[in-house]
Amino acid sequence: MFVGASDMHYVTSDGRQVLDATAGLWCVNAGHCRPKITEAIQKQAAELDYAPAFQIGHPKAFELANKLVDIVPEGMDHVFFTNSGSESVETALKIALAYHRVKGDGARFRLIGRERGYHGVNFGGISVGGIVPNRKMFGTLLTGVDHMPHTHLIEKNAFSKGAPEHGAELADELERIVGLHDASTIAAVIVEPVAGSTGVLIPPKGYLQKLRDICTKHGILLIFDEVITGFGRMGTPFAADYYGIIPDIMVTAKGLTNGVIPMGAVFVKSEIYEAFMNGPEHMIEFMHGYTYSGNPMAAAAGLGTLATYKEEGLLTRAAELAPYWEEALHSLADAPYVIDIRNVGLIGAVELEPIAGAPTKRAFAAFREAFDNGLLIRTTGDIIALSPPLIVSKSQIDEIVDGIRAVLNKVD
Repeated sequence: MFVGASDMHYVTSDGRQVLDATAGLWCVNAGHCRPKITEAIQKQAAELDYAPAFQIGHPKAFELANKLVDIVPEGMDHVFFTNSGSESVETALKIALAYHRVKGDGARFRLIGRERGYHGVNFGGISVGGIVPNRKMFGTLLTGVDHMPHTHLIEKNAFSKGAPEHGAELADELERIVGLHDASTIAAVIVEPVAGSTGVLIPPKGYLQKLRDICTKHGILLIFDEVITGFGRMGTPFAADYYGIIPDIMVTAKGLTNGVIPMGAVFVKSEIYEAFMNGPEHMIEFMHGYTYSGNPMAAAAGLGTLATYKEEGLLTRAAELAPYWEEALHSLADAPYVIDIRNVGLIGAVELEPIAGAPTKRAFAAFREAFDNGLLIRTTGDIIALSPPLIVSKSQIDEIVDGIRAVLNKVD
């Protein structure tokens, strides 16, 4: 049980300090209990606790939207607020479907995801997602969904530093899917630029550009799920900046409010927004929204978070740390059971050889041992996934890596 937190550490109920190597759950990018965020929430609670999200606005939502538009990739000029990454994905998928319909192209109903993709836990997200345990208990899910193959080619790309050399050709599978269904039926393709929750799968060189080119060629919207990669994790504000590839729709959450109050945001290009703005003045343009969309408290938390990022240069700090992070992580290549190490920005993964007949058991044992030794890691399958807060120091990176080595020397 955690009962407190500050900067890079949690405090347990028995008074121990635990170094956070996962930014909570990929979300506490600025570290824990930061003053500007705390103060913004306190002030907002005393000023305006809630305002209806329908027909009524409040200044903080517009202020946050404008500040966000200043840091997102050029051309993504409009924001739709949600309450989580899962809701942001649902919103993006609905925007994509509705966009084609308002453009008179309603035959485009198919959505294309990717194997091992993670897009939250709502029905749309698990339909386009490709993680089997998330899908298997919930029936047929959405119809009209297909999946591209994942890009995890461990036999060719093991221990790559940064982008793997092999696998760009896997993007051509999208052309095969277009040939199978016809482009005129496909609304959107959704991918994580870096697949996080499935174990940090980094796109091969040229892969994302190929997807962008194929989508553009066939009039298909490209959606980037940047719930994990957004807000400085890559050493740039967003992965779209890092790879130089602009999607049509971008999904965010997590780091938007530093994980303090739930909030998500979906960004769209101007032409998508404008397509909806042609009806009568008294009618709703896009029949979608949530009670808590743009909630005043969440908006205040977002503004406090952006102020912290700006003041401390956190949206780009990972670029300075990335070389040190890379070398530190790859020093674990000779540790027991390690079969691959992957890294990009301030994200990393250490993949372990599974115990025969007991998948995930070795990684879970490592998680428990690390926690007992004062280190919070995240495991997914037999992969240790790492994403420390962007305020991490080099000495704390050493502490994380040394802690993992000690754990791997103890687990079976």
